Amino acid sequence: RLIMAAKLYDLAKVLRSKNSGPFEITLDIIFSSKDDYERVKNSEIINKKLISELYNVSIEDISVLVNYDQAYAIKITMKRLIDSGTIGDTDVYGAQQHAPLMNIIIP
Repeated sequence: RLIMAAKLYDLAKVLRSKNSGPFEITLDIIFSSKDDYERVKNSEIINKKLISELYNVSIEDISVLVNYDQAYAIKITMKRLIDSGTIGDTDVYGAQQHAPLMNIIIP
């Protein structure tokens, strides 16, 4: 069976971001099927190096990147570039930071 490459946006049921306190952002990638989740997880495309490049943070600033097999989910927590609510912050709630994940290509 031929499996075509797909964008993460097309495989995930939920792509979202939110504050994890005033100094961190959490990204959630949640799948509706075990097959889609396993496909992304096993590709190892989503890793700290990719996240650091997409979000312009150092690898050391990514405190969590974990696969939750029971929930078919991947959770990433990283340091915010600008603290929530301070001058220059354009997303106080951190709810609009998931967009860079959308176009990740999964083989």
